[in-house]
Formats: sequence, structure tokens, C-alpha cells
Amino acid sequence: MNMSIEKSQGMGAVLKDGVTTFRVWAPNADKVFVIGDFNEWKRDDLEMEMEENGYWAAVTDQAKIRDEYKYLICNGEQTLERNDPYAFEVTNSNGNSIIRNLDFDWEGDHFELPSFNELVIYELHVGTFNRTDKDAVGTFSDVIDKLPYLKELGINCIELLPVAEFAGGISWGYNPAHPFAIEQDYGGPEGLAELVKQAHLSGIGIIMDVVYNHLGPSDVDLWQFDGWSENDKGGIYFYNDYRSTTPWGDTRPDYGRPEVRQYLRDNALMWIEKYRCDGLRLDATSYIRFEGGGLGDDVAIDEGNLMMREINAELQEKFPKVIIIAEDLKGHDLVTDPIEDGGIGYGTQWDMNFVHPVREVLIDTHDDSRDLQKIVDALQYQYSGDAFKRVIYTESHDEVANGKARVPEEVQPGDAESGFAKKRALLGIVLTLTAPGIPMIFQGQEFIEDEYFQDTKELDWNKQERHGGITRLVGDLIKLRTGAIEGGAGLRTQDISIVHFNQETKILAYIRGTNQEDRVLTVLNFGNQERGDYGIGLDDDTQWNLRINSVAKEYDDDLSDKQVYDPELMEFSTDQKPFTGKINIPGYAALIFTP
Repeated sequence: MNMSIEKSQGMGAVLKDGVTTFRVWAPNADKVFVIGDFNEWKRDDLEMEMEENGYWAAVTDQAKIRDEYKYLICNGEQTLERNDPYAFEVTNSNGNSIIRNLDFDWEGDHFELPSFNELVIYELHVGTFNRTDKDAVGTFSDVIDKLPYLKELGINCIELLPVAEFAGGISWGYNPAHPFAIEQDYGGPEGLAELVKQAHLSGIGIIMDVVYNHLGPSDVDLWQFDGWSENDKGGIYFYNDYRSTTPWGDTRPDYGRPEVRQYLRDNALMWIEKYRCDGLRLDATSYIRFEGGGLGDDVAIDEGNLMMREINAELQEKFPKVIIIAEDLKGHDLVTDPIEDGGIGYGTQWDMNFVHPVREVLIDTHDDSRDLQKIVDALQYQYSGDAFKRVIYTESHDEVANGKARVPEEVQPGDAESGFAKKRALLGIVLTLTAPGIPMIFQGQEFIEDEYFQDTKELDWNKQERHGGITRLVGDLIKLRTGAIEGGAGLRTQDISIVHFNQETKILAYIRGTNQEDRVLTVLNFGNQERGDYGIGLDDDTQWNLRINSVAKEYDDDLSDKQVYDPELMEFSTDQKPFTGKINIPGYAALIFTP
């Protein structure tokens, strides 16, 4: 039964007051029908009416929630069955669309993400993070089971690798087949909504990783959606010339089409409005900005920048607390510069100028060649004049896969649980959690997981039991950073002052914060040699107290039993400063002091 169509209804299948409105964009179609459970899949029962600009719509009171359906698109001699591009759920990546709404019961959830300077992000992959059924991938429910652990660790924000429906059941998630649907093997829409709700109840925000630089490339019904294409390319949703090419498939969306920009904008809004996610992380934005990803004299994609500005402007206006992260990795201020100043307007971006030099210094096999200037430069780097416009880390899904390993494994291949490997890996974690920026750790990093990231292999939680002390150490660092325990306010400021820098001894010290009572002093030894009675220059006679010693044996039996005391303050000059603090600094130690 075809009924009068309300122009105000949105895209996809919208059920309201017992009536379902279907709307789809297929500008090259001659006719379009809706086929499904509600009309016994009759191919000529519900014909859609042509609207303006290539849109088609139909209304019926026969369709109901959970009915499966598809669009039947006629283009000349072609008859194509296509899933709904806006389907909120599909039976599987190459199955049928399902009629449903996303009106979840949020039970009065009013969670707001903490300020950028208080965030500590934990990146995880749903399929491998906590696989309770060893014969299946991990689920949203499995992540919920670990929320008490993450809360105890001090984490206040989780970043999920992509969960949009992808081909098969095992994937990193960066091959989205149905951008609006949620991976069924993870638990589908209900599973994701429950995870967000339970995370919020635990005081933890959710950032969603989304992929707008390419789609698929497999199980993508958007490919040649309405039968039209040029050069045997992807049709209306994709570039149909050389610009379609990406490293992940010939499926770069055509950002020059307003309908495609609207499609991706609508997707971005869905995660925030329908699932109450607290932020988005856009994957490989340099491949939205540049034809070749920004290498060499690459050609810019102006309409890609336009789309990102449109999305960022709308999200910032409607949801000012939401965090929008670019994984750009080109080191350009433009990415985080304000839109009104000609920038793209991201809230923050992953920082190549931290992760690469810090990892290089940590995994250097020789203390003598360890270059502390690279650490200093990494500590002081900023984007757009703001320390928190960068996300800093030493491990991420990319940095521990594709031929690269976890930091402790890179430090000592084949013996990642050695004392040397643990200590140097912990130096990296301390740097991440005490430097200016938004710190991020990758799943298992807090218990020295040494396996490289694979979507087929779950985290080894036995290591967490074995390295529970190191988890406690990382938790202490996180809580000092977030303010869950007092004394670390300086870590939440823009300020950093390098107070000692010695390439010969491999000792580096810096102070975060300027208010005397809020400052945090971090002293790091990038060499294996213990430095006894070592002098650090200080500006005043503040008495500093040791808060955390990263190599204390209380955290792990393989660490150091060398005693570390509060600095002995002396009134003579070191480092061109009027006072000197004498400290015992064990090899590869990070020492954190507060007044």
C-alpha cells in the first residue's frame, strides 16, 4: 500500500505512528521498488515515487520493526538488489537490511566527557580485547565485563576501533561495508548502546573510530549503487576517475557530490545523536585531504577539506563537549586550526612528532647513541598553539602491527618480559602520561603485552595477572594525570619547563605547571647506569616529595631494589639555577616528584 509521503521524513526506513517511509538516493534509476518481508519480496508491489535531485520515496503501513528489506533498482536492462545505504542494522555484511529505530532507553544518562586536559584514552579492539568465548570474537558485552577493571585503572575514555558492519566476522574494522549498521558479531546496535550506557555509568566516555577515506572494499552495496558508473569505477558514491584510488581499495567517496558529503555527515551525527558517543576519531584524514595521502607534492582534495569542515562545524555547534580527533600524521597545524582561521577545525590530532621519535629513542640498542634532544622536541611540540591539540602515545593499533611490535618486544626481541624491556617500556608510558597533550595507551600496554596486534588473537590476560604490579604503577600514573589522586595538577596545564638535559649522563628532567603547589617534577634516566647523588638544578627551595618510582621493586620483581629518596636540597647553583636537588636515579628510571 503506497500512501502520501511526508517530505520531512529522513533517509532510509523511518517508522513513525505505524507507517514506514523509505527514502533512497538513486539519480540514474528508471524505477525503484522496495521488496521485503512485509510484501513477501514481491518485486513490483511497492514502487517508489521520484522526488527532486534523484531521490525516491515510498510509504507503507504494512512494514514493521525487524522486517528485512532491500531496494530493487531498475536502470535500463539492469535490475539490482541493493541494501539501504542508511540501514541501521543488516543481517550480515552481504545479507538484508532490517527496519528498526535507535530509540534506546538511556535511563537518564547525562554523562559529559571531561575536559581535554583531564582525558586519558584507552584504545581497544572489541573483537580481541576480552574474548570470553574462545571460539568467537569478543563482543560489546565482553568489553562491559572489563569496565570495572578500566575504571580501577583510572581510564576515563575508551576509543573503539571501527564497529560499523564489515565483511566477515574478523577484522580490524577499517573495511566498512555498511557505515550506519553495527557489526552483528560484536552485538549489533543493542550491544553498542548498552556498552555506551554502562561506560557512562562508570564515568568513562566512548570515542568511535570512523572511516571516511574509503569504503569496503568488499561487501559494499554502494558500489555502482544505481547501475551507473564511469571507467568501470564505483558509481554515484565514489570518484569515477584516478581520485578513487586509495591504499585500501578503489573506493574513495566522491566528496564533490553534496549528497555524498551529506551521507558521511549524517553518519558522523548518528554516532553522537543516536548512540551518545562522546567523540569521533576520523581515520587517515590525509587521504581525505590529498589524492596520495599528502606525500611529496601531492594534490589537495578541496572538497574533502570542505566536508570535514562541515562536519566539524556542525558537531562543535551542537555538541561543544564532543572531541573530534584526526588521524592525519602529517604534522600540519591546518588540521587543528580553527575553521574561522582557515583550518579544518579538528579538536585534536594524533601526533607523529611524539610517537616516532620517542619510540626511536626507547628502542635504540645503545645508551651512548640515545638522543635526548629528540625527547625534548617531542615533549615541547604543539599544534595550533595548544598542547592539547595533540594525542600522544607510544603504542596504537598501527604502531604495534604491520611489521612493528610492542615497545618491550622492540627493546628486547624474544625477551620482552626482561627487566630491561620493562623499564624502557615504562619510560615511554611515563613520558606519555606526563607530557603536554592528551595521552593514549593501547589495550594491554599497561601489563606489558608483547604480542603484536592481530584481529585473530585476543589479549593475554594471564600477563595482567603476572604483571599486576605494573598495572598498578600505570594506574597510579593515570590517576595522578587525571586528578583522581591529588598532587598532579601541573600535568593538566599547557606548561613544560626543561630543567635538566644532559646528553652524556642521559638524564632529563622537566617541570609541568607554574603554580608552586601544583608543579610536578619528572626525572628520567635514559641510561642503564645508576646515578647516585646526582644534581638537578632548581629555581627555588621547594621541598619535593617522591610520588612514583617507575623501577621500584614493589611494582615488579624484575625492577630495581635501589632506594630513591626525596631530593636533598642544597643552596648552590646547578644548570644555571640557584638551588640543587641531589637525587639517586636508578638505571632506566622515571621518578615523579610533587611539592
